[in-house]
Amino acid sequence: MRFTKMHGIGNDYIYVDGFVEKLADPPSLARQISDRHFGVGGDGLILILPSEKADVKMRMFNADGSEAEMCGNGVRCVAKYAYEHGLSKANPMKIETGAGVLSLALHTEAGKVQQVTVNMGQPRLALEQIPADREKLSPGPDEHQYRLHPAGSDEALLATLVSMGNPHFVTYVPNAAAVDLSRLGPTIERNAAFPRRINVHFVQVIGPGEVKMRTWERGSGITLACGTGACAVAVAGVLTHRTDRKILAHLPGGDLTLEWRESDNNVYMTGPATEVFSGQWNG
Repeated sequence: MRFTKMHGIGNDYIYVDGFVEKLADPPSLARQISDRHFGVGGDGLILILPSEKADVKMRMFNADGSEAEMCGNGVRCVAKYAYEHGLSKANPMKIETGAGVLSLALHTEAGKVQQVTVNMGQPRLALEQIPADREKLSPGPDEHQYRLHPAGSDEALLATLVSMGNPHFVTYVPNAAAVDLSRLGPTIERNAAFPRRINVHFVQVIGPGEVKMRTWERGSGITLACGTGACAVAVAGVLTHRTDRKILAHLPGGDLTLEWRESDNNVYMTGPATEVFSGQWNG
C-alpha cells in the first residue's frame, strides 16, 4: 500500500489515496501504522476518498483506531494532496468530512499549495451538541462556562465547551507550559461528563489578539497542534471576553490564524500544509 506522510504545523498523519488503494480495516491499520516505533509514526491515519457531494472526502482515524469527525490540520493537508496529486484542481475546494462539507481556499505558489484557509463553519455551543452531560458539570459564572473537577486536580477547572464538529474543552491558565498535560489530559478526555470523550486545551492569553495553547487530543494524546481546537479557542476567547475575533494562536508545532467572523458566524482558520515523504507499507 502506498502512503504519504504529511503534517500541519507538526500535527502529522499518514495519508492514503483511496482513489487507488482499498482498505479492509482502517481502524486496525491506523493503530499499526501510527506507532512511532514499529510503524511509520503519526497522530493517526487519514483516507482521501471519492465523494458524491464534494471534490474529495476525508475519513480520519486517531492513533488508537477510533474514528473522529474532523481534523483542521488534516483537512488542509488533504486539500494540498488532492490539488498537487491531480485529484482535484478546484479552488476553492470542497471536502466532505464527518462534520459536513467544508470549503477551502488554497494559496498556491508555483503550482504548490503553501497555505490553506478553511471555512470551519459555525461553532456549536449547546451541551447536547458537544455532547456533554449537564448533570455531571457545575455551572460557571457566565453562559457557556462550566466547572469540572477532574481526577488528579486539586481544584475545579473553569472551561468553555465548544463543538467544531468535534468536542473541545477550553480552559485558561497563567502559564500553559507549566500544565501537567500528560496527567490532566486523559482524565478530562475520558470524564463521564463527555460521552464521546473530548479534546482538551490549556490556553495562555498573551494579548487580545494572541494566545499560546497546548492540547491533549482525543484518541491520540499530546499533539503538536490541533486545528479544530484552535478554532474552539478562538470562539472561547470571544465568549469569555478574553480575546478579539481575530487571533494568532501559537501551538507547539507552529502558528495558526483564526477569525470568528460576525458577518456569517463562521470560523476561518489559515495555516500551512507540508508533505514530508511517500513510501510503501508492507505491514
